[in-house]
Amino acid sequence: MNPSDPARVLVVRLGSLGDLIHALPAVAALRASWPRAEIDWVVERPHAELLALVPLLSRVIVMGERNVGGWMSTVRTLRARHYDMAIDLQGLVKSAVIARLSRARRVVGFDRAALREPAARFFYTETVQVGEGRHVIDKNLALAASLVASGERPGTALRPSELSFPLRRTDSPALDSLRAQGVGDFAVINPGAAWPNKRWPPEKFAGVARAIHANHGWTSVVLWGPGEESVARAIVDQASGTAVLAPETTLADLVAIARAARLFVSGDTGPLHIAGATATPIVALFGPTTPTRNGPWDDRDVSISRYESCVCHYKRVCQRPGAWCLDAITVDEVDTAVTRRLGGAS
Repeated sequence: MNPSDPARVLVVRLGSLGDLIHALPAVAALRASWPRAEIDWVVERPHAELLALVPLLSRVIVMGERNVGGWMSTVRTLRARHYDMAIDLQGLVKSAVIARLSRARRVVGFDRAALREPAARFFYTETVQVGEGRHVIDKNLALAASLVASGERPGTALRPSELSFPLRRTDSPALDSLRAQGVGDFAVINPGAAWPNKRWPPEKFAGVARAIHANHGWTSVVLWGPGEESVARAIVDQASGTAVLAPETTLADLVAIARAARLFVSGDTGPLHIAGATATPIVALFGPTTPTRNGPWDDRDVSISRYESCVCHYKRVCQRPGAWCLDAITVDEVDTAVTRRLGGAS
């Protein structure tokens, strides 16, 4: 180990699911440059299951309850680790405060222009200029590159095939259940999203399932999360026997199902980015958010975007329901995108 390399590093990226995935290449680059360092990651409880699949981490520290006692418990755990460096990959005041309270010797974050909450910069000992208008993966890699000694810098212009998303393979009862139902080659349809403004209509997803079966012979597996089962069932009911309901899934199941799928069709939400991490072909639907920042990073994947015509940028709920931008995407448009992504192969 280079004497200047840190012995113990803390990564702060508390959520969300997609952003955790987007941080993995930067953390993998740091691990490659600092093979003997201990790299810990502090995360909120709902997403700790994903980080349990990341073998390059030394320790996953789960945030305590959202109260004073929970915060103090987390801070005590962090301080006991005596970090040389804390890296905030989230850019919020909350994440910056956690990084600073760890008492790491160096607390590093993005420059003001790249922060989601500019006040976060006051809690860093140093900031890194990473540029605007770039994919969040590229920003994370740029920050990582600035921390590594010259000659060992992780690349910031890597091809998609060179990006590392270290997610270990595990058994998946949900995938086993699908196989037991006789599901062979399959596509995945993921209709859910935390924001109502990101959810494409169920009847249109059902139309895509019918088109995928007609053109490729594949069954569509419809994913669902908490509160989404009725929407998933509506898609299956309207798909004329070309789709099946996914079993209840854990994050490990999502990774396994995405790896096994021939195609993944989804809006801008966490499972979409899991599919990207497993190199599954993607057709993605974007309305109030831009694929330039957080869409699929493989140039072969296809994003259908209405961001330019949308007046509700980064709004959870549409501000003009009579002209909802995502509803303007048609089934034929998605079907054409699927053919394009698959290169016309059947």
